[in-house]
Amino acid sequence: MGQIVGGVAPLIYFARRNDSLLRLTGKVRMYGKVLLKTCGNGSSEMVTNLSTSLVNILYNFQLMRLAGEDGVAAFGVIMYVNFIFTAVFMGYSIGSAPVVSYHYGAGNHGELRNLYKKSLFLLTVGGILLTVAAEVFSRPLVEIFVSYDRALTDMTVEGFRLFSLAFLFMGINVWGSAFFTALNNGLVSAAISFLRTLVFQIISVLVLPALMGITGVWIAVLAAEGAALVVTAGFLWTGRKKYRYGK
Repeated sequence: MGQIVGGVAPLIYFARRNDSLLRLTGKVRMYGKVLLKTCGNGSSEMVTNLSTSLVNILYNFQLMRLAGEDGVAAFGVIMYVNFIFTAVFMGYSIGSAPVVSYHYGAGNHGELRNLYKKSLFLLTVGGILLTVAAEVFSRPLVEIFVSYDRALTDMTVEGFRLFSLAFLFMGINVWGSAFFTALNNGLVSAAISFLRTLVFQIISVLVLPALMGITGVWIAVLAAEGAALVVTAGFLWTGRKKYRYGK
């Protein structure tokens, strides 16, 4: 229903006379190739959504084996608290993407370079600040959900403090995928998302707990985001001349 509201309301607005510079006029026709290309360019978001369920099943399986029901409950709480912080990265990435697309399409390479540099700076600083905030406020945030059980609270706080170290890398990875989507390179965007949210996380959550126990579960995201950062940095470096956002 939310998607319907977001799609139908603007359609009605732009189909009638309005105060903006945009208006739908004349007959509308289907552009199949453009639609398919659009779907392909947005494949990274599809990969992220599809992989989430599978990865969460693996996390729950490992936690059930290592810590029982409390481990699964702790992971659920960590995911809830995690949304508070990752929403910042998602919001910036989604909000800046249209600006990137506009300057790229208009050939404003100077503005594109400026946005690229500022984004890297903001996301690096933001990642550090969010990590510090997560470490400092981990207990009060966790206690919102599980203050009724001291042992569960302590386990969740310990897990979240390790989990939140991933915020140091996560912002650039999330933005990197959205950045290439905005540059109309769905293949690179999908590759970043596929490796970050599926391949690296599956490897981490299967291998690290075997070596480190439950601690390996909590740092699996950190390991996956660290590996994804290397991939993202490589794509950003190799694409700087093609898209003229760097020297």
